[in-house]
Amino acid sequence: QVQLVESGGGVVQAGGSLRLACAASGRTFSWFAMAWFRQAAGKEREFVACIPRTGGKIYYADSVKGRFTISIAIGKNTAYLQMNTLKPEDTAVYYCAAARDGLSYSSNQYDYWGQGTQVTVSS
Repeated sequence: QVQLVESGGGVVQAGGSLRLACAASGRTFSWFAMAWFRQAAGKEREFVACIPRTGGKIYYADSVKGRFTISIAIGKNTAYLQMNTLKPEDTAVYYCAAARDGLSYSSNQYDYWGQGTQVTVSS
């Protein structure tokens, strides 16, 4: 099993920045890729970004491309999501997830999930 704990959420004004962190513990050698998803109130969970454990191709949702950056610190078993130029429409609960194999936009591909951290962007 892999346990994921997110941190770094909060309230920020539009145009501001936040950095989310996702710390993995447990059988940390067993995951292949990590991703961030988000879910706004009354909406379905949506893909934000994903990254392979050992580097390589990174994918972003079109809505965050150029503003958000996903990264991994392998030695710390931690993934990050740097969010710049935040917009009110970025307001959501942000979840990190890890997949045992494969890299995907689909939440169904991911085996482990964190509890989520709230990000609120005020206008």
